[in-house]
Amino acid sequence: QVQLVESGGGLVQAGGSLILSCAASGRSFSRYAMGWFRQAPGKEREIVAAISRSGSSGSFEYYADSVKGRFTISRDNAKNTVYLQMNSLKPEDTAVYVCAGDLRLSTTTVSNSADSYDYWGQGTQVTVSS
Repeated sequence: QVQLVESGGGLVQAGGSLILSCAASGRSFSRYAMGWFRQAPGKEREIVAAISRSGSSGSFEYYADSVKGRFTISRDNAKNTVYLQMNSLKPEDTAVYVCAGDLRLSTTTVSNSADSYDYWGQGTQVTVSS
């Protein structure tokens, strides 16, 4: 059983920053591709960012167009943790942010589909005020 626990959400003014953390249980964290998804009220869940398993040349990172250049995903395998650094936040970023793990993907690509992910956290609320 894999457990993912997010933290770091909160309220911030537009233009501000937050960093989200997702701590994973177990010893197989390095084998997972990790993704951040978000869901706003009345909206469907959408991909925010994802990072592949680490390979000999590093990892592959994906960002949704809406966050590219503002958000950064990273991972620390020694700490079983994936991070989402969020800068220049906009009210449109308001959502519940959820991390997810996927054992099926390679070291050179990631999936942007929620259906590809096997394990999910409970989520953390991010609210960006105008």
